[in-house]
Amino acid sequence: MKVSARNSFSGTIMKVTKGAVNAEVLLTTPGGDQIVAGITNSSVDTLALQPGTHVIALIKASWVILGKDLDPTKISTRNVLNGTINNILDGAVNSEVEIKLASGTVLTAIVTIASVQRMHLAVGEPVSAAFKASSVILAVE
Repeated sequence: MKVSARNSFSGTIMKVTKGAVNAEVLLTTPGGDQIVAGITNSSVDTLALQPGTHVIALIKASWVILGKDLDPTKISTRNVLNGTINNILDGAVNSEVEIKLASGTVLTAIVTIASVQRMHLAVGEPVSAAFKASSVILAVE
């Protein structure tokens, strides 16, 4: 499978919680990162998702929000992963920011150059990457 999403996480489903329409799927990567995906119950059934199922979580780099000193209890996104800025590549308008997570996995975010400058982002600095559960696409092989 080839995809355009920059962030691809292999993981194992730990828990599936169905609601009236949508489900919350918790997965853990081999490095120990936990990601929550919000998908429809129909997708859970179609993909036959259950604890122990191996999945791929896809997150577009433009869906990732960066922050410093983020308190996960004070932000509405379900996913907040902490790491260190590994690389910043500036374009004409946007910057590609690579974050090395504690697990060693690299997550990529696309943010404006103005945001990089305003937040004083620099290689080696700690940063948090946040994304909504509904921004996680799950795939099975």
